[in-house]
Amino acid sequence: MFRHTKQLQFEAKPEKPDAVYARKLQELIGGAFGEMTVTMQYLFQGWNCRIEGKYKDLIMDTATEEIGHVEMLATMVARLLEGAPSTVTAEAVKDPVMAATIGGMDVQQAIVGGGGALPADSNGYPWNGKYIVASGNLLADFRANVAAEAQGRLQTARLYNMTDDPGVKAMLQFNLARDTVHQKQWLAAIEELKADGLEEDVAPSALFDEENQDHNHTIWHLSDGPDGAKGTSWTTDAGIEYLMDPQPLGGPGTAPKPDPALYGTYAPLQDAMGTVKGKAKAAKNKLT
Repeated sequence: MFRHTKQLQFEAKPEKPDAVYARKLQELIGGAFGEMTVTMQYLFQGWNCRIEGKYKDLIMDTATEEIGHVEMLATMVARLLEGAPSTVTAEAVKDPVMAATIGGMDVQQAIVGGGGALPADSNGYPWNGKYIVASGNLLADFRANVAAEAQGRLQTARLYNMTDDPGVKAMLQFNLARDTVHQKQWLAAIEELKADGLEEDVAPSALFDEENQDHNHTIWHLSDGPDGAKGTSWTTDAGIEYLMDPQPLGGPGTAPKPDPALYGTYAPLQDAMGTVKGKAKAAKNKLT
């Protein structure tokens, strides 16, 4: 059960409207690492969690907070769009500078959203449920959560430097702080899973005896130069060995004969350059 408290978690009042910046803020709402993503990610992780108690409560508490972050951002977008050019475009575009500014706004916020936020990113691409990670394995999920919060904080930091509006900056300062806390909590929760004996370093902590024992401790060095082998923590400390000259273990990656009904180009005995027509064309090209 969810209840809506009719107050924002933190204030979202810009000093003045800015339709172009409203479009930029859409990334923090409906982008791949926006608040809609972490909201739905944590909700489904919580609903899929098979352990009642501290882990499920942590996930659901954070999920519920993220709903509030979507509300804050949507409110800020609506306020930034107050008096936006949907009603004054004809006059505004007479000024070249204003015309250029209007050219950077998201017209769908006016046409589709009626002067409000949309469930989309800063290019208007709709939010996608494929963005979320909710696997049921808490170690894998918490690591994904750390990455999501890191990317979200990174984008918030970039947007923070794209505005001089004190009201917008104040809200983003709050969001930056919450992203910091959330990264720390997921990192701590990962260690708690290990301390509780629920997970180990590798997710999932199973099938170690079944995996190929020749290839569970090597890094294939596939970059020019010797620098890879100079690594310390991921080699000596982790017991990982660098293969400086790895060789392929499989045969040619030849695709099978295509289904005739699909009309794929196919030479039954050799590749196209080896066919009679291919050889004739190559010989002709050589002569000319």
